[in-house]
Amino acid sequence: MSAETVPEVDPQRPSGARVYDYYLGGTHNFAADRQAAAVALAAMPELPAVLRMGRAFMRRAVAAAAGAGIEQFLDLGAGIPAPGSVPEVARAIQPTARIVSVDLDPVAVVHTRRVAAGEPGSAALLADLTDAEAVLGAEPVREILDLDRPVCLLAVAVAHFIPDTERLGRALERYREALAPGSHLVLSHACAEGSPPHAKQILRIYNHTTSPMILREKEEFRAFFGDWRLLPPGVVAAADWRPAGGDPEPGPSVRGEIIAGVAVKA
Repeated sequence: MSAETVPEVDPQRPSGARVYDYYLGGTHNFAADRQAAAVALAAMPELPAVLRMGRAFMRRAVAAAAGAGIEQFLDLGAGIPAPGSVPEVARAIQPTARIVSVDLDPVAVVHTRRVAAGEPGSAALLADLTDAEAVLGAEPVREILDLDRPVCLLAVAVAHFIPDTERLGRALERYREALAPGSHLVLSHACAEGSPPHAKQILRIYNHTTSPMILREKEEFRAFFGDWRLLPPGVVAAADWRPAGGDPEPGPSVRGEIIAGVAVKA
């Protein structure tokens, strides 16, 4: 699919991005998305809290990168804009931050473009994040980001929607090669450790959406960082990555559902 073509949206088939939007209290979703969300919530009532935990990690990681002086952000699998987005957090610290959002969901891209309309240094790209060459060569990336300077590369809550581990690993390595020293990599992922009883049900639900889901073990996730240097505290539960006051505190039964890490290119 061309990165320049926005395909027709099928409102009858749930979308992972729109289901996520619903969990976060957004309005950019259809009846099919809400129905899928209701089934998932019946299997795991704590799911919205888990997702808020993941969002809080993203905000802390973006703030850490911006606080380290990074002014450029490439957000892979950005999803539908919501409060506490990457641009909002980054620009609170770096007012001139430049952000390119990438997503394969046309609804996410359309809404991101509407939010970013007329905003200098912002763009949304419809593309497959695992096609790193296409993303890096796309006009918005070439025009907005200077890859000779550090970039914060984010793939938050999206890797578990990419079942091809080898393809994802190759893509992340290609991004690393293209980015300047000092760049940050921010990753989070749904975790399979402990095989929680609701996991199979959640997977079945997402397998009927446009975003089939896969769970990975902690060591599989750690391997995605490759030659990047992990920053303390390493790969941990998302809630335990440099926690801040006021962030949602998940219950012990779901604390390990999302694992996360941030790394830097030496």
